Amino acid sequence: QVQLVESGGGLVQAGGSLRLSCAASGSTFRSNVMKWYRQAPGNQREWVATINSGDYTHYADSVKGRFTISRDNAKKTVYLQMSSLKPEDTAVYYCNYPPFTWGQGTQVTVSS
Repeated sequence: QVQLVESGGGLVQAGGSLRLSCAASGSTFRSNVMKWYRQAPGNQREWVATINSGDYTHYADSVKGRFTISRDNAKKTVYLQMSSLKPEDTAVYYCNYPPFTWGQGTQVTVSS
């Protein structure tokens, strides 16, 4: 139904910022729930942020106040703006259209 492609990952200094994008194709996600997850080596995939119908947002405690999830319905794209990045934010970041549609992931590395 929907295919997702993440982009925008890279290497950044601690304290820096980065914006991830997740482009959807196949079906519009307007008013649909979208989520961001991340997974570091040796760790389970953890939920990071959600944007609901009506654009109401929810965040994991570990990123609250630093990350912002948003959506551009015309572009069928969801974003994750990451600020005040910490080394512990280093992970592969995945977007998700619940429950079963996932992107390929984009690597974020934060150096000390």
